[in-house]
Amino acid sequence: MATRQREKAAKRLQLRLQRGPNAALRSLRMSPRKVRLVVDMVRGRGVGEALDILTFSAKAAARPVAKLIRSAVANAEEKGGFDIDSLLIKTAFVDEGPTWRRWMPRAMGRATRIRKRSSHVTVELGT
Repeated sequence: MATRQREKAAKRLQLRLQRGPNAALRSLRMSPRKVRLVVDMVRGRGVGEALDILTFSAKAAARPVAKLIRSAVANAEEKGGFDIDSLLIKTAFVDEGPTWRRWMPRAMGRATRIRKRSSHVTVELGT
C-alpha cells in the first residue's frame, strides 16, 4: 500500500512540474462578472503587455488582477527554468466565490436580499 502511495505522489509531482507557473486569488470581494471583463482583456497576451493594459485600465478589478499576475511571475522566477521575458498568460479564469447575504428594509415592512458576491481568480503562465 505504501508503494502505491509513493507512486501516486511521484506522479502528482511530475504533473505539477509539467504545468506552468500559476497563482490564485481567492475570495476577492468583487463580482465575478466585473472581474471577468478585466481578465478577458489580458488572456493570451504577454506578461509585460498585460501589466501595461491593467495599469491604464479604469476598472477596479485591474489592480488585484495585476498583483496576481506579478505573483505568478514571481512564482516562475522561484520555480526556475522559465524565460521571464517570453511568458504569456496561457489560461486565466474567474470562478464564483462565496456570497454574503444581507437584508435591506424596504417599503411596507418588506425586506430585500442583497447579495455581496466574491470571486476566485486563477492565472497560469506559459511560453
